[in-house]
Amino acid sequence: MTTPDPPWQDAFLAVLGLFLPVACAGCGRADRALCRGCRQTLAAEPGRVRLVAGVRLDAAFEYGGIVRTLLLELKLRGRVDLARPLGTRFGALVRAALAEAPSDAVLLRVPPSRQGARRRGFDPVVLLLARGGVRRPRSLHRARSRSLRRARSPGSGHGQKERSGVERVAATVGTLRAVGVTGRSVVVVDDVVTTGVTMAEAVRAVRAAGGRVVRCVAVASVED
Repeated sequence: MTTPDPPWQDAFLAVLGLFLPVACAGCGRADRALCRGCRQTLAAEPGRVRLVAGVRLDAAFEYGGIVRTLLLELKLRGRVDLARPLGTRFGALVRAALAEAPSDAVLLRVPPSRQGARRRGFDPVVLLLARGGVRRPRSLHRARSRSLRRARSPGSGHGQKERSGVERVAATVGTLRAVGVTGRSVVVVDDVVTTGVTMAEAVRAVRAAGGRVVRCVAVASVED
């Protein structure tokens, strides 16, 4: 259920829009990062629960429609003003996962690609967690592996979408490593889960380092 806006908010935002023009990322309406109607649409979007590498994954939203639009606006166009509407439900899921885990549980995020991090200048997952009231997570580390080098060798590489399932797995296994999780419970977070291959690699890395993943949480998940 969406909380009604206070009666003064429309007038305040209208005045603010004179100085800082903005358009609703959902419908283009002026003077709103996300208008009331689009917030209601977002609130009605379902979440997803699935298994990845034998671990429960809770996703705040299905990836599609307005959710996809807002995430792309955030990640590709730097619309950080959309982090709170997306991060509120995401943060609630992460807090619930941590509450069910031992008190010393580690919160780990799947690291963004180096190219994406350089281009954006901010970490979307860290930002979304902060807007959802969750502490900054630690990060898994990227490690070059023989399978990754093979995947990038001439004649063998295609984009992730063009690869078969076997090729995606071969290109991902061994690319992440975890540090400082031996004997610890871990909650792993990421923004969007599509095939689940990257999240499964995160689970593998934690297990290889002696930790135990008790829950995975994402902002959005593609229907599997």
